[in-house]
Amino acid sequence: MSELNGRIGGITQGYDLHADWNGERLDGRIGGTFQGKDIKLTVRAGDVDGRIGGTFAGFDADGDVTAQSVSVRLGGHIDGDDVHLQISGDRVPGRYSGRIDGKDIDLHVSGDRLHGRIGGIVEGKDVNLTLGGVPVEVAALAAACAYKALEDQQAHDASAASSSSGG
Repeated sequence: MSELNGRIGGITQGYDLHADWNGERLDGRIGGTFQGKDIKLTVRAGDVDGRIGGTFAGFDADGDVTAQSVSVRLGGHIDGDDVHLQISGDRVPGRYSGRIDGKDIDLHVSGDRLHGRIGGIVEGKDVNLTLGGVPVEVAALAAACAYKALEDQQAHDASAASSSSGG
């Protein structure tokens, strides 16, 4: 069994990512025991489907994954984000969400590591993962899932803070 381990985001504003890969399923955890989400992705013949989080507080993953590209929808048709990646040698560039309101993905493979950034210099999050035998395309998708989980949590926290201080 292969293992994917690392971190998305910084020391204080980030999530750990730990998952096992059996050649078809990636099962693990984004974040910690109490604040985080389970990740369960199944990849068969280029098709990926799965769930990040639970039945109510989570989102689906559905799309296509090959050794050359990733094209996946995270979340629903209305309230969701697209992930498009091109895998070429040691580079994994792409886009998260949309052309206008989205964020760039700039990841690199160095030996057994996948590292880089999702989002810009100011608003983005670092990616630092040890592949441990997990295919690059699956690891890059897991990084995007962790990024969405982190962004969703930060948006929820900001909304809760503004509603509690508003009066």
